[in-house]
Amino acid sequence: MSILLAIDLATIGRTLGGIALAILILLAMVSIHEFGHYVAGKILGFKITEFSIGFGPAIFKKRSKQTGELFAVRIVPLGGYCAFDGEEYDEEDARAEAQRTAEEGEGNGQADEPFGDFSAVEEGQKEPTVSELSDVKGEKPRKKDEAEYPEPKGVRFNEQAPWKRIIVLVAGALMNYLLAIVLLLIMCFSYGVPMCIAIPVDYNGGMLSPVEWEVQELSAADIILSIDGDKIGMYTDCMDALKGKAAGETVSVEIKRLTQDGWKDKSVTLTLKADGAFENSADVEALQAAMGFQIGTQSVKTTFWRTVGGAFTYSGEMATSVLKTLGELITGAFGDKTADVVGGPVSTIGQTAQIAIASPFSFLYMASFIGVNLAVFNLLPVPALDGCKVIFCIIEWIRKKPVNRKIEAAINFAGIVFLFGFAILIDLLKLF
Repeated sequence: MSILLAIDLATIGRTLGGIALAILILLAMVSIHEFGHYVAGKILGFKITEFSIGFGPAIFKKRSKQTGELFAVRIVPLGGYCAFDGEEYDEEDARAEAQRTAEEGEGNGQADEPFGDFSAVEEGQKEPTVSELSDVKGEKPRKKDEAEYPEPKGVRFNEQAPWKRIIVLVAGALMNYLLAIVLLLIMCFSYGVPMCIAIPVDYNGGMLSPVEWEVQELSAADIILSIDGDKIGMYTDCMDALKGKAAGETVSVEIKRLTQDGWKDKSVTLTLKADGAFENSADVEALQAAMGFQIGTQSVKTTFWRTVGGAFTYSGEMATSVLKTLGELITGAFGDKTADVVGGPVSTIGQTAQIAIASPFSFLYMASFIGVNLAVFNLLPVPALDGCKVIFCIIEWIRKKPVNRKIEAAINFAGIVFLFGFAILIDLLKLF
């Protein structure tokens, strides 16, 4: 009984540790993303009111006496934000649009009425800014004893030039990608560059025995470099190389085979056991049927520059994989298996926890993959994401005036509702 209890406690501890590790990875990636926005904003002279890690009530916060910016750690560790003054539609934006509309009306010989009456402030009286009325999102107005803190310096977000806003918006994704590169470099130098290895179907562990050098067919323990000239980095590359080929057809495969003197390059052949008919990038069963092998990952140490190049190349393969998966989601290629491929916050944390605690290599791999994933996803032209905001900036840059801020705010709000709703729905489908 005591042994069973000890096993259960160890399992629970390992599970909780994995969840904590997964949350830490996600929090680190979100924080570095927002830090990218912050650094770019500071360099380009944006007015920043708060940098926050997490959401909800603050468990720690401190306002800088030099800049007046608020730095906070909040109770929900699943996000964060860098708050730029004027990034969200407010009264000052409405006033600016009303003024712009009035000026356009005068230029056309018309006297258009503004959208609202903003003349309530008495003549000569200084109208308070939004940041003076309220610190930042959800913060109460400053108290008198906070008067020693200066007003954050800089220009409001929407008053900056479009090209500056684009740089700030892209900087978050860039930081995610750079962190992923660093993690991949650490992984590749510590364990080797990850490559695809052929392993027996339903293989359950242990060490694969080296294959005799003379064998001319693809065999277990062979690392696949290319198929018919197409370079192989991930199992999806094998699908691309074999797609449309028929059972019995022979393809040329460049491999690395383990010998007593280390890994050696060799050319072999592969005779397909089944048609290369793959429904989507998650159809691993069809790939196994066609090749007669599972495709796993094997790290191989190589020279310094090949290791550096391997890390960068692998990050590109990760990004391509993410884009391909997103494209298949849009086209409905996954069908009723969509919930198995995509995850909401709960399932994402669960899957990340399982992989991250498997080994240090798995931890580095998963963390780098999440970094690349966030970088790619945030640059998509989807409402509420940075990519959509970049599109609005480009439109403003071209037409020399912004899209109606109310319309832009409404589109982004709808995007937030859709993304949160979709994530919750996916988790519910996985649960039931």
